[in-house]
Amino acid sequence: MEGLGVDFRRQAEQVRWLAQTVAAKGWLPATSGNLSVKVSDAPLRFAITRSGADKQRLALEDVLLVGPDGGPVVGTPHRPSAETVVHVRLYQTRECGAIVHVHTMFNNLASDVFFPQGYVELADHELLKALGHWEEGARIRVPIVENHHDLNDLAAAVADMSQEGVPGVLVRNHGIYAWGEDADAALRHLEAFEFLFEYVLRRRVYGGGLQP
Repeated sequence: MEGLGVDFRRQAEQVRWLAQTVAAKGWLPATSGNLSVKVSDAPLRFAITRSGADKQRLALEDVLLVGPDGGPVVGTPHRPSAETVVHVRLYQTRECGAIVHVHTMFNNLASDVFFPQGYVELADHELLKALGHWEEGARIRVPIVENHHDLNDLAAAVADMSQEGVPGVLVRNHGIYAWGEDADAALRHLEAFEFLFEYVLRRRVYGGGLQP
């Protein structure tokens, strides 16, 4: 952490806050997931959780500064998250300042149940306002991509399927990447998505089955 600058320390604190907040909800089980906050645009640099870190007990030393190649900017005994390349592509594709990737029961179920149609449709719900949709009859489709084993392929798929006005992409049986202009917005979007996925799935159960 020493010598990396005030901006990095500030964003590393934001990463730790995000991790602790999301982990408290049970959305980062078994060291899964990764979180990042942008430090600069030119060159692209961002603070991201290291590989294998327990997000419930994340220390500042577990947050690394990486560049556009996904590698650490300074020497460290730790490796960045294996999915750092996905964050790189999203920062290069979308105007966002923070990204959260979590594995939850409901986002995994939604990604699998609705995979044949390629998206989860969210419509006519008050919580769509949290995703920036205040219009009457608001309706969005959250894209779902295959869980590519090759992380470069996964990064390309997530970035290619990302859309304006839909700050998230589901990965089949893997989780969601959600983002926002800053850490607060990314968390708000994630919370809205998780509520809406659970709502859609429970509504289908009560309506007579989970088939799309």
